[in-house]
Amino acid sequence: MKKLIVMILCFCLIRSLTAQIIFVDPVHGDDLNSGTKDSPLKNLETAVVKANSLAVDSSATIKLFPGLYLLHGKIILQRKEGGLLIEALTLPGEKDWDPYKMPVISSISDNNSTIQFPHSTGILVAMDDVQIKGLKFTGNANPAVRYYYPISKKDTVRTGLEISQCYFIGERNVAPIQGAIWVHGAGTHVDHCIFYECKNALLLFDHIKDFALTNSIIYGAYEAAVWFGPFVSEFTFKNNVISGCNFVWLRKESTYPKYVFQNSLFAGNKNFMGYYAKNGLQVADRNEHVEKGIVQSAEKVNLKTVEQNGLFDGYLHLLDNTIGADLKSGIYTEKN
Repeated sequence: MKKLIVMILCFCLIRSLTAQIIFVDPVHGDDLNSGTKDSPLKNLETAVVKANSLAVDSSATIKLFPGLYLLHGKIILQRKEGGLLIEALTLPGEKDWDPYKMPVISSISDNNSTIQFPHSTGILVAMDDVQIKGLKFTGNANPAVRYYYPISKKDTVRTGLEISQCYFIGERNVAPIQGAIWVHGAGTHVDHCIFYECKNALLLFDHIKDFALTNSIIYGAYEAAVWFGPFVSEFTFKNNVISGCNFVWLRKESTYPKYVFQNSLFAGNKNFMGYYAKNGLQVADRNEHVEKGIVQSAEKVNLKTVEQNGLFDGYLHLLDNTIGADLKSGIYTEKN
């Protein structure tokens, strides 16, 4: 028994030693540096290339210092094994965090993908077991780009994509986000995120299984909060606030699933359920969903928005003591 315990401890030690952390600092870094905390790289693209090249028996983490990460092209996550975590050096709610320390990912890339139609992708997930935590994604200001997707997963084979404590903020007149997260396949979990005035928040189409949207706010989606393909398995939808959207949910035409929505708030949306068809978006004549727990509705929600004093803790969250605030949706987790 003791021998077995020693072997397990040695295995864990070896695994921990092979785990590699790459630091990136867009302000003080240099791509000729080693990538340690004291000698960080400058660009996220360089860090991803380095992470992709690591040995398959090692895990990889990319930690981002505060600053602006400007994407000039598409970043492809494609490690063969081992997983990849991309996260802020300090996560929202931690002791030394403030909103100005949140790494900002912004694209000026031209169209860099022709899959289905010409568009621009920020981060393309082409591997299993990816986590993205504590980042702020803004839109693409390149006037040649009509459709921009900050995070995308094109194939249905890869599994395990977790996105948490992130902002997705679009500006339809200057730097729009067509769809914040556009993915296929299984294992996509979105938790404690805020989607603010993206045209669409979530685009989920093919072979969607083991999907979860929890503790998140979707506000001002001027097409739809969620597009959902054929319903092939149950998913988790709870503790969310969906407000000010054109449609809450769009399903595939001629499908009649029973979605389950739990402990959430729907407020001030123009349409609830609809479907996408060859002749455009259509309002559904019934709501194909089941409500569990306390599901609330209201005419509007009250968000904390930025005014003359700039960013502050909790901006774009619900005002305290207003409807929906008790759900604790937003970028702060309970442990924070």
